[in-house]
Amino acid sequence: MRNINEHTITPAFLERLARCQSSRLKEIMSSLVEHLHDFAREVRLTEAEWLAGIEFLTATGQKCSDTRQEFILLSDTLGLSMLTVALNQGKPAGATEATVFGPFHVLDAPPAEQGADIARGAPGEPLFVQARVRSLAGAPIAGAEVDIWQADDDGLYDVQRPELGSARRARALMHTDSAGSVRFRTIAPTAYPVPTDGPVGQMLLATGRHPWRPAHIHFMIRAAGFAPLITHIFVDGDKYLDSDVVFGVRSSLIGNFVRHAAGTAPDGTRMTQPFQVLQQDFVLAPLAASLLPARAA
Repeated sequence: MRNINEHTITPAFLERLARCQSSRLKEIMSSLVEHLHDFAREVRLTEAEWLAGIEFLTATGQKCSDTRQEFILLSDTLGLSMLTVALNQGKPAGATEATVFGPFHVLDAPPAEQGADIARGAPGEPLFVQARVRSLAGAPIAGAEVDIWQADDDGLYDVQRPELGSARRARALMHTDSAGSVRFRTIAPTAYPVPTDGPVGQMLLATGRHPWRPAHIHFMIRAAGFAPLITHIFVDGDKYLDSDVVFGVRSSLIGNFVRHAAGTAPDGTRMTQPFQVLQQDFVLAPLAASLLPARAA
């Protein structure tokens, strides 16, 4: 087709997908380009504006590293990450809800034994956690892998601190015991802003949005025969619960962080400063249930 104009370019593109061997790829590309072209026509996108968009995406890629995923942050702040979670992670009633993965997970979290202090010197008020992993029927799930990570009291993850090098803190990889439990000491989470030193931060500021996430701890739980769970536990009362920059809050994921005066901690440690305690259940859905449509909010 020659002499393509703003109205004929979309069907011209679709014609060129005729020999695409993957029906799913053809479906996705067709819809993507149709919506993209409609968007450009609707806003009367200028060449200068599209070049600025290309430069923004280029800068987003350049900001990525082994320990920072700016494209995940972009997806999160556009609400696309949480949309895909809602589309794909529907759970049966009673199962723990999923939320966004976030850009600061790493694959080399240090293994930890029951009762370990996974903070490893990260600043923050002491927090003692006892978490149970169980099935929908209430049976404990022994041997489940529990991956935990969080920011410190300064709102920074270990990978955001160059002075730490490859050292890891406020994160760990644990396994549930015969009662389906993990017990560990860490630090109480606090609200923090997502990084604003890159293109995503510039986008947030340019559009008048705040960059804050409510206080939370990340958990990723995997066990044979069960759908993997990627979730957070949030702190009740946090002022950003209703305006999370990545749209990740679910009411069912707000935990009961109980503050105590100095005294005896749950593990028997004599504490000379205030501390917090969190008891939390995680309920895994069977693999087949992971195909259920998302529950209504």
